[in-house]
Amino acid sequence: MTYRKLLAAASAAVVITTVALGLVANVSAADKYEVIYNFAQIGDGNGAAGLISDAAGNLYGTAASGGAYANYANPGNGVVFKLTHEFNGQWTETVLHSFQGKDGISPSPGLIFDRAGNLYGTTTLGGTYGNGVVFKLTHESNGQWAETVLHSFRSADGVTPNGDLVIDGAGNLYGTTQSGGGHGSGLVFKLSPATKIETVLHSFQGTDGVNPSAGVIFDRVGNLYGTTFNGGALKNGTVFKLTPQPDGEWSETVLHSFKSADGNGPSTGLVFDRAGNLYGTTAVGGTYGDGVVFKLSPDPNGEWTETVLHSFRGMDGSFSQARLVFDRAGNLYGTTFLGGTYGYGVVFKLTHESNGSWIESALYVFQGGEGNNPSGTLIIDAAGNVYGTAGGGTGDCGYFGACGVIFRITP
Repeated sequence: MTYRKLLAAASAAVVITTVALGLVANVSAADKYEVIYNFAQIGDGNGAAGLISDAAGNLYGTAASGGAYANYANPGNGVVFKLTHEFNGQWTETVLHSFQGKDGISPSPGLIFDRAGNLYGTTTLGGTYGNGVVFKLTHESNGQWAETVLHSFRSADGVTPNGDLVIDGAGNLYGTTQSGGGHGSGLVFKLSPATKIETVLHSFQGTDGVNPSAGVIFDRVGNLYGTTFNGGALKNGTVFKLTPQPDGEWSETVLHSFKSADGNGPSTGLVFDRAGNLYGTTAVGGTYGDGVVFKLSPDPNGEWTETVLHSFRGMDGSFSQARLVFDRAGNLYGTTFLGGTYGYGVVFKLTHESNGSWIESALYVFQGGEGNNPSGTLIIDAAGNVYGTAGGGTGDCGYFGACGVIFRITP
């Protein structure tokens, strides 16, 4: 099933579940939601998703459209932006780069810093061949940021790269593309920023996964882990592992093939806990068809066992598209694109109880105008404040509607 068909099915499932179950999400009254920045116009960016922060607490992200080359009839090619927290408590946006086309179109959610403070990311389209790029933004001495295209995908080496790059100790970048590669089903790649040489580590074939829709992560010994949206034994998606071999090749192992009842269509990346267990979400599937939060636990024999920690049921969320994050206490946070009382999505928290169970609560249920349909990964600061992105807001992007918001939830 394609991503668009799954989104349509999920939208219908939210309505059906809402009517049939009449559930009320458990919302904590103590949590305060506030919009800290409204994208005012299309030149500021439209469709922000995902944030990272620097040591000073500034926020960085991408918007899939808008920018200097956009107007009310043209959506534009997207931007990389920075939000600076001023002394008066306000947040000021600076557009670090507006994409023009040959240097990328529609940047993916997810940026990453290197040790020198340079930013890296991907665009889903654009570049020399139109299949997307990997880019670098270098902070110049004059305060400006200069973009360099490190790689333009050619189809055989990938089409439509995803965000959430990871970087190793030598500065090499690792990521995935949704399609392209030897079998057209997507791949995992490695890229050296110094040489601009890209290497395909694995091309998916079908039974081992199809269409990875998120990036990969490292374990402590250098193995890579990720998800595919489709493929696997039952074509409902997989969790996979890539292990480096002495000869420089990488071998793939499917850790789990989803069966629908335990999840279907994982479109987000994974996160480790301190014990080496993996956590993630699926867009649909589960008991109620609205997706799940799952855990994969390894045993001494190298086998992995999946446990469904929570099945969404519409009113408490549906169609998760963002990577989970842990707080210091070991609780999990995430967003769903749909669901909630008004159907505009939720920010949720899964609390790990002493008996081993996980209890879900909605930190915020979106109502529409103040934000809607969150899809980016959250970040949590040292004080426990939660930051994220959503659509909606008061900005005017003309024909394209509101421009989106950056929000903060204060515990």
